[in-house]
Amino acid sequence: MAFTADALINKSLELVSPPTTYTQLDALIHDDNASADDISQVINTDPALTTRLLKIVNSPYYGFPSQISTISRAITIVGTSELTQLVLATSVINAFKGIPEDLIKMEDFWRHSIACAITANTIAKKCKIPAAEHFFIAGLLQNIGSLVMYQTVPELAEEAITSALFGSETIYESERRLLGFDHSEVGEALAKKWRLPAALTETIRHHHTPSEAKLYPIETAIVHLADIMVTAAGIFGHSGDRHVPRLDPQAWAELKLDEQQLPDIMQQVTEKIDDLTSVLASA
Repeated sequence: MAFTADALINKSLELVSPPTTYTQLDALIHDDNASADDISQVINTDPALTTRLLKIVNSPYYGFPSQISTISRAITIVGTSELTQLVLATSVINAFKGIPEDLIKMEDFWRHSIACAITANTIAKKCKIPAAEHFFIAGLLQNIGSLVMYQTVPELAEEAITSALFGSETIYESERRLLGFDHSEVGEALAKKWRLPAALTETIRHHHTPSEAKLYPIETAIVHLADIMVTAAGIFGHSGDRHVPRLDPQAWAELKLDEQQLPDIMQQVTEKIDDLTSVLASA
């Protein structure tokens, strides 16, 4: 087997197939003739998914004043696009269960990922970018390539983690040195196999190198900054990396944020993380 990011994806047939329900929903969203009832019917065919989604939309993270008891009602209140993002989020979390705890504690991984998701969403709102909910899934899935590596080549992934932990490299630098590619490239390969939106694919690929993003530099800069802020905080788990990645000056300049806004962003993450982690990671 040629040792490449694409080869790791193709090594597991399960990884090549995107989450079925998400694929169906994405097709409906882009179908002008599809209705909210069509979307509701697709979700309701999966009782476990329905239960997970209702649990999430009824969580304190959303803070709706009354109970949402049906998917149709959730679509009305949350919106089709955001609900589809949540379908993808819960599907991915379920797809990567069973990774050995001696390699990485998945509770730590998802806590870090969910914190990045909340942070990216909050930064997007601070920057007054429309459809900020899309940044949640971008923050959540930025390190999905790491999960592929933990699942398909655990020994090599552990070597990269250990090398980074006891050296001065970040984990993606360690991966490049040891393997010739890093988790962002693996994540990009998976996103392409799953036919995820181009903006999401590019943020996954360049969340460590945002100045290389060609089509979606702002989106990538936001996820890049979110990852750095969450890692630097040191209280939101980790994705295998214990070193804070370097901030790309160009990405920071792109966002035009005031440094004084950052503590408020992290305060919002602190207030929301526990409630959302409890419903998403246990979904």
